[in-house]
Amino acid sequence: MDKFKIIYVYDALCGWCYGFSPVIRAIHEEYHDQFDFEVISGGMITGSRTGPIDVVAPYIKTAYKTVEDTTGIKFGEAFLVHLENGEMILDSEKPAIALSVFKSYIPDSAIEFAHDLQASIYYDGKDPNLDEIYRYLAVNFGIDPDEFIYKMDLEEFKHAAYYDFAMTKQLKVNGFPALFLQNKDDHFYMLAKGYTDEQTLELRIENVLKELSGASNDSRSE
Repeated sequence: MDKFKIIYVYDALCGWCYGFSPVIRAIHEEYHDQFDFEVISGGMITGSRTGPIDVVAPYIKTAYKTVEDTTGIKFGEAFLVHLENGEMILDSEKPAIALSVFKSYIPDSAIEFAHDLQASIYYDGKDPNLDEIYRYLAVNFGIDPDEFIYKMDLEEFKHAAYYDFAMTKQLKVNGFPALFLQNKDDHFYMLAKGYTDEQTLELRIENVLKELSGASNDSRSE
C-alpha cells in the first residue's frame, strides 16, 4: 500500500450515512491526493432483519427528521410517500452487490456512487430492490446498464458484498457511518463512529497523522 487509506463503512439503507454523504464527499475532495479511499458495505439489514419498513424499522418515520435537523440533508417527497405507506422492503444485500459491481469498474468513484445511490433512494424515492435504480446509476457513470445488471447476478459479486460485511464485523463496526484510517502497517484508527461533521473529521485526521509522524520519528531515533 503506497498511501494511507481512508475506509468508509456505510450502508445504502442507513439514513445517517445519507446525511453524512456531503461530509465524506468533502473529505474525499480535500484528501484524495494524500490518501487512497475505499467504501465498504456494512450489511446493516440482512437475513432475518429484512422486511417492510413498518415491520423492521418503523422508527424511521420520525427519525428522518432528526437526521435532517442534525445534518442539513433533505429527504425527498417521493421517499416520504414510501415511508408513510411502510411497504418498501429493506434489505441491504442488493445495494451492497451493486457497490461491489461498481468497484470492479471505477473504484476511485465509489464515494460518488454511494452518494448517488442514497440520493436515488432517499430523495428520488427509487426502490433499491428493483433493477431500475442500478440501470439508472450505471448509465450516469458511463457503464453499460445491461452488463451491470448481468454482473449483479453473478456469485462473484455477491461474495464480494459478503466479504465487505465480514470486514465490517472484523473492524467491530456496530453503527453507521464509520470511518477509519489504515496505515501502511495495517493498523486501523477510528475517525468516526456515527455522524461526524467535516471540521471534526479534519481535526481527527490531522491528529492521527501527527501521532503517526511522532511514532515514526521516535523509531528512527532509537
